[in-house]
Amino acid sequence: MDKQGNLLEMMVLKLFGIIFFCGLLSPSQEVLSGLSCAVSPRAMQNVLSDAIIHNGLIHQHLQGLVVPNIMGEGSQLNSPTSITDLHLIKVRVPRLSVVLLPGIGVQLTIGAKLQLRGNCLVGLLSELIDIFVEVNITANIKCTNFESGTFQVVTEDCLCILGAVKIKVLSGLLTLSVNELVLRQLTATLPALLCPVVDIVMNLVNIHLLSTLNAVIPVGTAGTIHYQLASIPYTSGKFLGLDLDGVVKQVGGSTIPHDSSPSALPPLMDKLLLLVMRQSFLNAVLSLLLQLSPQTFPCTPDVFSGASRLREAVWAISPAGCSACSGTSPLSIKLVLRGNPLILLEENRASVKLSVLIQLFGNNLDGSILNFLLLKADLALNVRVSIVGGRLVLQLALGSTSLSLESSDVGISNISSLKPHCSSLLVETFVPVINGALSIGIPLPKVLRIPLVNVEFQIKTGLMVFLV
Repeated sequence: MDKQGNLLEMMVLKLFGIIFFCGLLSPSQEVLSGLSCAVSPRAMQNVLSDAIIHNGLIHQHLQGLVVPNIMGEGSQLNSPTSITDLHLIKVRVPRLSVVLLPGIGVQLTIGAKLQLRGNCLVGLLSELIDIFVEVNITANIKCTNFESGTFQVVTEDCLCILGAVKIKVLSGLLTLSVNELVLRQLTATLPALLCPVVDIVMNLVNIHLLSTLNAVIPVGTAGTIHYQLASIPYTSGKFLGLDLDGVVKQVGGSTIPHDSSPSALPPLMDKLLLLVMRQSFLNAVLSLLLQLSPQTFPCTPDVFSGASRLREAVWAISPAGCSACSGTSPLSIKLVLRGNPLILLEENRASVKLSVLIQLFGNNLDGSILNFLLLKADLALNVRVSIVGGRLVLQLALGSTSLSLESSDVGISNISSLKPHCSSLLVETFVPVINGALSIGIPLPKVLRIPLVNVEFQIKTGLMVFLV
């Protein structure tokens, strides 16, 4: 027993060595959809440890495991032996590790010990028996039949190898033949018991993890984003790759389109997770968030601190002897967002371009509107990025303003003096409204439930990159 035990103890302690083939496609480093992820081996190890071990999934499905009776006929030197009612009473899983196999998938290894208990009858002597066994199971878990964001998991080539086996009985009296009998019988019976458990557990893990990738998340009251796995996962030697579609829908069901031209995926470096959002996807979400109603308010200091200076500047450029000007009510202002905002992602810089119509008007004595000025302001706004509660929040600050004249009912033609006043107007009244709409945030998918904490941001050409 001691010699055999010493030899067996030299074997590596493992329970499940699962080759998780989740990438039948060639590895890709192209971002083809709204959002893409690179997950490190360390992150995958944490994810699978949580799903399989810490959440008790493997323990739950091994619980109640019953091993067939072990029967030995005996010989001239040994009495007949029978071990009955052999069942699992304890499983200890000391570690889990992950290796990514380029172009193939994830190799998962879990080390554990099983403790089995039953009744042992040797000749006429009956007593409780405890069997401690180290088991190594390898299986190929392949992802197949990808459709609509999901795939099936198939377990193939399951192989069960026993490591060290130790037997304890109260009397301490066991022959070498009993040890050999137990090892031989467990080697024959455990694969048929443990391999189906592997299959069940991996299918449940698959369902659990897919639910983090396929989700419909509300964006305030404006609409929803439907995240969905776009293709089967793929692997390189350094990361597990996931591409997600992000379908942006307005209330009522109409979809805001965005293109899907490829972009290079940045390196993961030493991080757990790299999350990449494409510029076109962000533009679709901005269009959803920034559906602003027109703002109309009096040109008075209680609304805009520079109201008096703006009014004076308008009167100063009005044609001399403007008869229509004298018969109007006090000046009012109307701000209207024109067209869709566009986010521009350049190396180390993000900005938003949008246009605003600024109407300065009054009411004639007969109630009709007199349009003093209709201006178009093309704004470049600097973007500050943060993640709050699992949502990407963009906050804008005015960078530059370009002002042009659309029309004037009173013949104003030179508007160059109005630029600083209009910039101040937009900073005080329009930009806060934009930031209020953006404060809802862009909901991010909970990729494999990896927490988005201590996030580092990078801006690349056409890409917004988050490193965790």
